[in-house]
Amino acid sequence: MTRIYSIILCLTLCMFDATAQKKEHKALIWSNFHDLEYEIKAGINIGGTSPLPLPKEIRSIDGYSPTLSFSIEGSATKWLGETRKWGTSLGIGFESKGMTTKASVKNYNMEILSETGGKIKGLWTGGVKTKVKMSCFTIPFLANYRISQRWALSAGPYLSILMEKEFSGHVYEGHLRTPDASGSRVNFTDGNIAIYDFSENMRNLQWGLQVGGEWQAYKHLNVHLGLHWGLNDIFKKNFNTVTFAMYPIYMNLGFGYQF
Repeated sequence: MTRIYSIILCLTLCMFDATAQKKEHKALIWSNFHDLEYEIKAGINIGGTSPLPLPKEIRSIDGYSPTLSFSIEGSATKWLGETRKWGTSLGIGFESKGMTTKASVKNYNMEILSETGGKIKGLWTGGVKTKVKMSCFTIPFLANYRISQRWALSAGPYLSILMEKEFSGHVYEGHLRTPDASGSRVNFTDGNIAIYDFSENMRNLQWGLQVGGEWQAYKHLNVHLGLHWGLNDIFKKNFNTVTFAMYPIYMNLGFGYQF
């Protein structure tokens, strides 16, 4: 009796699997008939968050280290016309962006945390180490142009909703004039540091432009390369400790599976 039940169970599972495959096959046929393509993408982000151009307060960049940042995205593309040269695509994905930098600055507006937990504002001259980290959901809306059967270009705006954000670091080997250039001087030398954290002053929404291209390596496998350029300051409008706008600028390299 147990053997009979096992045979019935196997036959039932096979029937469900065959039905699912049949429905999936019909869905792909319908999408192809309506000039629709679907793709799952994964990649890495390399870049940084920077003012443009560099302000006079930043005298030199002494170190840069990109953090491990990744992206995963699902998108749908609708091709237009009989030639299928032009198309539009809408996607949704999750990505991380980050970096660590060291810089030498002079009269750099700063707000550090004191040993008692308070905040001291002033002008900093010396070294600054900064860590930037962002995790967000991103929605790109792109126009696509197919150059050939294997090559395509895309460009358009994107909107990012931040789920995690960090802009923090410390100052070292220098001095702070508070509250301005003529104020009292506080020295930090011999390995002494003071930390700062502006994470709560970052925006929850970011937007920008995305441009890139893809190459079809195999029937269902694509290779992607793109530039994501933020167009709004990462900090809130009423935050004035950092006196210049900073923009996230990242390259994305990855691959995608096309249905």
